Amino acid sequence: MTEPVPVIRKLEHALADDDFAWSLLLVGEDQTDKLATLTGDLRGPFSDSGDGKQITSGFSYWGIGPTIAWANATNDPFYLVMKAGTESFLRHWRKLRPHVENGGFHLVSLGVGTGVKDRTILSDMRRNNRDMYYIPVDMSSEMLRMGTLEPVRGARFPVSQVLPVQLDFSIDDNVDELAEMLARLVGDEPILFTLTGNTLANFESDEELLGTLTRVLRPQDRLLLEVASTTRLDQEAADAAADEYHQTRAFAEFVTSALRYNTDLKINNDLVKFVGEVEDDGLLVKILWQNDTGDEIRMELPDHTEVVLPVGDTIRLYTTRKYSADRLKRLTEACKLTPVEAIQSQFRYTRRPNPFGLELLLLAPEAAGETAHTLADDIWSQ
Repeated sequence: MTEPVPVIRKLEHALADDDFAWSLLLVGEDQTDKLATLTGDLRGPFSDSGDGKQITSGFSYWGIGPTIAWANATNDPFYLVMKAGTESFLRHWRKLRPHVENGGFHLVSLGVGTGVKDRTILSDMRRNNRDMYYIPVDMSSEMLRMGTLEPVRGARFPVSQVLPVQLDFSIDDNVDELAEMLARLVGDEPILFTLTGNTLANFESDEELLGTLTRVLRPQDRLLLEVASTTRLDQEAADAAADEYHQTRAFAEFVTSALRYNTDLKINNDLVKFVGEVEDDGLLVKILWQNDTGDEIRMELPDHTEVVLPVGDTIRLYTTRKYSADRLKRLTEACKLTPVEAIQSQFRYTRRPNPFGLELLLLAPEAAGETAHTLADDIWSQ
């Protein structure tokens, strides 16, 4: 009696040379649970500062409407933060890649985005590791489908070595399950985890998220972290950081899209506020919808119940940050991460001197050994 052919090999054969845009997806969560979470977040208490009702990070991209809105925003030439980040990444990556391109790493991309950065990484790493796996992870299955097209087609990466995973990686138990699945998939072979595009800054507790991810890193693994940076910590710089996101209508359409598609609230962009604050050796930007109409508003939620929005009430739509060097050092040390390499550059798209830039760090868990610690001392002393 012959051994049965594994289903994955049958699927590879069935989808080979098919012009139809098939994509495989490993769904890790019950989507009804996610909808219940979103509904609960929109029932928060009154707040005139964006600290009550909210759209938490992953839900900004959750669903086909927000995914399309995000794609439109990333293609807007007036979205200068995105433009500068995309242009600088290739320069930064070229300086970091010698640490990982020959180590037989697999790639786990946390928050797939447009896929442009993943394409760059895959193109380089696969030259020396033809058997590597590419595992993009995102809470939005629609973002996964859109974001994996670019690296798979652009880098000509084999579909049979791509495993998109729908998962909210801000939840401890989810990350633990992901780590166990990855260990069964690749054994002791090293993994390069990536958290690029300043994604860390979108979470209310960035230290908690980074600590969750660090907990599952093995000594042989590495984390590629990209964050927005600032050399100034004053209200003028905070206002300028908020204004970066206020310059493009496409970005406003994106941050309001989760409300448009999950409630019956009629969105007027004049009610969207971009607020910059100085926070704990960094800059915090909160993007809020605020009821400045003079009358209370009733908003229907996904479960068809209503919530009252009194005059002055807010819904936080999006959170982002810019990190000082001191805060970034404290954050990585608190999470027991040490930099193997760090590259920083300033934005160059304004006439006047600009305090903002991007930092790309290749991080190792403390268990990686003394070599990483020695490199860290040199990096932080610069």
